[in-house]
Amino acid sequence: MQPIFEFIGNFWWLAFPFMFIVGGIGSAWERAARRRHKRRLEVLHAKAELKAAARGTAPVPIQGAGATPPAASIPTTGAPAGTPLERLFAAHDAVTARWLEYELDVAKIIAFPAMSDGRQPLTAAFLRAKRIADGLRPASPKARLSKEQLAEYRNAVVDYEVAFDVAERDARRIKDSSFTEVERKRLDTAKQLLTVAIDQAATPAERQLAYRRVRQELDGLISLSDEAIEVLENKVALELPSTTTGPRATDASTPASSSGASASRPVSTTPPPAPSGSASPGGAASPAGSGPAAPWPVPARPTADPAPGRVVRPKTHP
Repeated sequence: MQPIFEFIGNFWWLAFPFMFIVGGIGSAWERAARRRHKRRLEVLHAKAELKAAARGTAPVPIQGAGATPPAASIPTTGAPAGTPLERLFAAHDAVTARWLEYELDVAKIIAFPAMSDGRQPLTAAFLRAKRIADGLRPASPKARLSKEQLAEYRNAVVDYEVAFDVAERDARRIKDSSFTEVERKRLDTAKQLLTVAIDQAATPAERQLAYRRVRQELDGLISLSDEAIEVLENKVALELPSTTTGPRATDASTPASSSGASASRPVSTTPPPAPSGSASPGGAASPAGSGPAAPWPVPARPTADPAPGRVVRPKTHP
């Protein structure tokens, strides 16, 4: 026991940093427990809202949820509610539309990549709930279902909505934190190039070049679906304005035709006939009183404009 007492007597000051470390660990554990409890209350509150919306009644607030039910979840007396199956169809389609915004919009895919990553646990749970809800969905809102089938489909839609809300909140929380620093820089570059690719003020060549650069930056980081690529290509390949063959600029010294002919008509290079009493070019001078010979018109140089509506693609550098 004597060595222990000697150690305590010599190093008694180590008790203060040790207490500080233990206190920090305890406070971190308490904060994590509070976050877990708050998330669980939010999930319970969302389930209560969805079940109340399916029944057509006002949801009962959960104590400690920290949020009041939105006014949109409480049906008004004047609005037609429809049949329970029609309301379930509307809720099912609303969640699918919200999910397609993350699935087809490349900008949202870059900003919140977890929503398209099936390796994320919450995203995988949402995809499983979606498959179950899609499998239990009747063929039409007028289909005849038993009470058990209707209850099973209602529970599947509720689970589908809750799973999407939880996955969306988690994706917006983590954003691109699962990528390395180099990968995040590539995502930022792709985000900047995407704004150029869909910018109507940019030229077609600039949009196409930016689109190819976006695909290169995202290669190996995010897997884009075929539908997302098609939507992006439609945004990049904007319809070019129709170009009409208008009057070209002519020499200022050439007078406009009084007969209304187009000014783009090429100027004839054939010399005009010599006036009577004048000498031909290179011959004798014209007699006095006849005036100087008329000068030949200067031929207009044709401009090397590309064909109307033709897109000049930039050359790719190795």
